[in-house]
Amino acid sequence: EKNLKLEEKITMLQQQNEELKARIEQNTVITRQLSEENANLQEYVEKEVEEKKKLSRTNEELLWKLQEGDAVSPVKLPPTSPTSFYRCSSGNSSPAKVRTLRR
Repeated sequence: EKNLKLEEKITMLQQQNEELKARIEQNTVITRQLSEENANLQEYVEKEVEEKKKLSRTNEELLWKLQEGDAVSPVKLPPTSPTSFYRCSSGNSSPAKVRTLRR
């Protein structure tokens, strides 16, 4: 009778062991997927940061040119003239897009 109880316990433990192995395998797959997604998101963020830096430099350059133009040119543009502004609108799967808006 002791042997029967021990065999039942062995069977139960083997089943638990198989279930745990299956869970470990499933967790490994999920971990790989999350790691890949994390790497993709980090790459996307790096591209966004670079795009932001580039837009910042462009903005500074345009402001400098505008100030230099005001200093050199005695004629100023009327306030109703079209002025360009750059705005960043990011999508889910692509780096920031630049649009020119008119006032």
